[in-house]
Amino acid sequence: MRIIAGNFRGRRLLVPPGQAIRPTGERAREALFDVLEHGAPPVRGARFLDLFCGTGAVGLEAHSRGAAEVVLIEHDRAALKVAEANIARLGAPPRVRLLPRDASRLGPAPHPFDLIFLDPPYRSGLAGVTLGALARGDWLGGDARVIIELAATEDLDLPAGYTLERERRYGSAKFLFLRHSKNAAG
Repeated sequence: MRIIAGNFRGRRLLVPPGQAIRPTGERAREALFDVLEHGAPPVRGARFLDLFCGTGAVGLEAHSRGAAEVVLIEHDRAALKVAEANIARLGAPPRVRLLPRDASRLGPAPHPFDLIFLDPPYRSGLAGVTLGALARGDWLGGDARVIIELAATEDLDLPAGYTLERERRYGSAKFLFLRHSKNAAG
């Protein structure tokens, strides 16, 4: 697995053996960033939050493409070690932070983020719970965009305040592109 574009294009990232950690594949990641690069807010200059980050590939791709700040959040110990090693492979950039937390139980945000990517374990039910935690903790900037990776056949009931902008399928995965309104009831 490698970084696809930007300052670190072509840099290889570590992927642990086995099925315990399921990184977003290069083709799906490329398609994701094609949508993000042509949307608002743009990746360049954004505060990017990568929840259930696994190897850190999506957040590190955002960093490579010019995100002003990248925060990676992961709870699994094995994944934390891989993400930490991948950050080191890019020279431990100061704009990238790895936090050992449960992404589904976020407390108050240090500040709002512009782009938020969630890749919870497939069919875990954690996507909806995490969307609620993001809203309650003020993690969402005013024009924030939230992207969720789910299994292609997985359904998600959106919590109050979230609207679906688009859905894209890539093999066994799909991406949901969402917006949140702070004025929504619930």
